[in-house]
Amino acid sequence: MAALAAAAGGALSPPAAAEGAEPAPAGQVDFPTHCVPPQQAGLPPADGPTTAVLTVDNPAPRVGDTVTVTYRVAATPAVNPLPADLPADVLTPTAVIVLAGAQQGEVTVVGAKRSDPVPSGALLPAVTMTGTFTVTAPGETTFAPGAYTLHTSHLLDLDTTCTPAEGGRSPVAGRLTASPLPVANLRAVVLGAASGGPGATVKVTGTGFTPGAAVTVSGRAGAAPTADRVTATADALGVVLAGLPVTDRTTTAVVAYEGPAWTAERGSGPGAYTVIADARPPRTGSQQVTATVEPGALTMTQAGESVVLGAIAYGGGGAAPGRIGTVTVKDARGGPAGWSLTGKVTDFTGPGGVRIPGGKLRWTPVCVTAAGSPSHCAAGSAGVVGPEGAVLASAPDAPVVGGTFTVDATVTLEVPPYTPPGAYTAVLTLTLS
Repeated sequence: MAALAAAAGGALSPPAAAEGAEPAPAGQVDFPTHCVPPQQAGLPPADGPTTAVLTVDNPAPRVGDTVTVTYRVAATPAVNPLPADLPADVLTPTAVIVLAGAQQGEVTVVGAKRSDPVPSGALLPAVTMTGTFTVTAPGETTFAPGAYTLHTSHLLDLDTTCTPAEGGRSPVAGRLTASPLPVANLRAVVLGAASGGPGATVKVTGTGFTPGAAVTVSGRAGAAPTADRVTATADALGVVLAGLPVTDRTTTAVVAYEGPAWTAERGSGPGAYTVIADARPPRTGSQQVTATVEPGALTMTQAGESVVLGAIAYGGGGAAPGRIGTVTVKDARGGPAGWSLTGKVTDFTGPGGVRIPGGKLRWTPVCVTAAGSPSHCAAGSAGVVGPEGAVLASAPDAPVVGGTFTVDATVTLEVPPYTPPGAYTAVLTLTLS
């Protein structure tokens, strides 16, 4: 079955009705049809209009979603090909839906063997067919009903095939627009020192920025920017090197971002920084005692070095289940910055270079916060991992953050039917920032 793009725009929309006419239901079109009866029937071809209705179960999918499409032939010029009455439930329909636009091709739909009795010479009844497709590209795709075959299995197995009469084309029944998967923000900063006196310059290394972009490196007090600020340019690898003089005593963290202001889409998470006040001489008869709590680091460890998915029998295809190695995230930075754990996967490569796309791997994340942790983590959304990446878990910025978090995810790889036997291997990369 060919892949089919669906959309985020809404339900299937029919062509505009003629002025003064009652508009057709959503997804319904009429088109001239040439129906060829089976040779054994000895009947001439039947020409006339077909009324078809196309609908989808999810009118607003994202790339990687599976969508069910329904093709209903509400009226056909095709007739009972036998000189005798057809009993109930002997009619099996199949058809194709023609795609154009962002994606092109056909998707096959099949109907169940369910029908009312049909007298000899009478028109064949309405039939309904369904099929599924995977959304693989963003953008607008049009849908049009294609040829359909009505198979009868009483006394003889007979096929009546009906095709669009005007150059093999039928009118567009609707338009959908697929939305792309969100792109993970991999921007991050590492500080050369976690603290310093007023006016000290801290070395800042930023990664994951747009090559050649102007990047602002700025101090923050919680979620608010401070007066400390410099600009730098990202190199060809998206790396930024800058020295930030920290003179604002309220600065508690450092961030870097592209654009006029910090945003979650184009900015890094904060790196914790502490401004140490100048020491004051002790007064007579007293001493000043200072204790410093040094901020730590944001780290992660993962159990195991590989993930083995369940085996799938050759021919049938299906979902191969598994589970990633448990990831333990420890946040000991002591600043206000949250964190994000993302993952992306390469294509699966098997015998002879046969590939299963990475977009066939889906996961359902779980994140548990250890008792006593100031922060609370949130599991990412269940869905496609793919080469573009997805969020496994995260913790938001807050006045007080930190703690220990345990992250797991069940995974399934959708193996296409008749995939050649053998082991298929991919690389799942997790990034903590």
